[in-house]
Amino acid sequence: VAFVTDVGQLKDKSFNQGTFDGVKLYAANNGLSYKYYQPANGDQATDDDRYDAMKAAAEGGAKVIVAAGFMQATALTKAAAEFTDVKFVFVDRDSAVTTEDGTALKNVLGICFQEEQCGYLAGYAVVKEGFEKLGFTGGGGGTNPACVRYGYGFAQGANAAAAEMGKTVELNYTWQYGNSYSPSSELQALVNGWYNNGTEVIFCCGGNMYQSVAQAAAENDAYMVGVDTDQSPLSETIITSAMKGLSDGVQWGLAYVFEGSFADIAGKSTTLSAKENAVGLPTATWSLKNFTVEQYQAELAKIVNGEITVDNNFEMSNPEKAELSNVKVNFVG
Repeated sequence: VAFVTDVGQLKDKSFNQGTFDGVKLYAANNGLSYKYYQPANGDQATDDDRYDAMKAAAEGGAKVIVAAGFMQATALTKAAAEFTDVKFVFVDRDSAVTTEDGTALKNVLGICFQEEQCGYLAGYAVVKEGFEKLGFTGGGGGTNPACVRYGYGFAQGANAAAAEMGKTVELNYTWQYGNSYSPSSELQALVNGWYNNGTEVIFCCGGNMYQSVAQAAAENDAYMVGVDTDQSPLSETIITSAMKGLSDGVQWGLAYVFEGSFADIAGKSTTLSAKENAVGLPTATWSLKNFTVEQYQAELAKIVNGEITVDNNFEMSNPEKAELSNVKVNFVG
């Protein structure tokens, strides 16, 4: 089993690491070998760099290649069409992978998550906790569909909780300094300014970017919300995390490859949601004091049974345009 990383570091305590954990666990539990490949040029990797990593994996004997991140699409389409005996599991792909004539590649399985649902739960939780001045900083410049869904879900959850409580909350919102998904002095200075001006908690969505926000939060005795995995062990400032089941999702996909039923779901994308217990908050480790596990479970149940539908518009990079009733958005381009 080969893993081709997204931008950022392998051990990012977030998207790459959560996905690779699934690869390692499935391989270890099933007597398989595994190896990871990082495209050349780091955060500046090109489609050719990603293709070269997939080619190296295929020529190195990989039976299946797990690729993380929506930016893999061009390289993966080329590699899957060339190496037809290799299966591909494409994490964060929300549609079938097709050739130029629209034919779906039958050796590719896409897996995506309803990030808007756990983003919603995080926004709902922090407002119910009592926070009224929120922030969001995301990776990918507003063009990463998963990060957009996370952030827009967060805004919707905050709006729902504020409406129930009869108040209006403020939300600073930005994609600045997030293109590389890496920590930076510029990002830290930006969010430090937010904290200095009263922001109480920031949802940070984008790999190692959390390091900049956690440092600023610590310096201001403030808080943040983690993403993708339970990031609470990384900083005392992280009070909860909007999680998606990266490890479980990868293991689920690999089981289809190695247990002979891959053809049943190949050539399309499968979306995992709260119904599959694939997104949510880590109730065992959060440090929320006012918002209870029972309240969380009740809200989660409403999403599962369809009583609450969270808008999954992945183009809503600026929730100010959504005209939310109880959230005042301050969008920083």
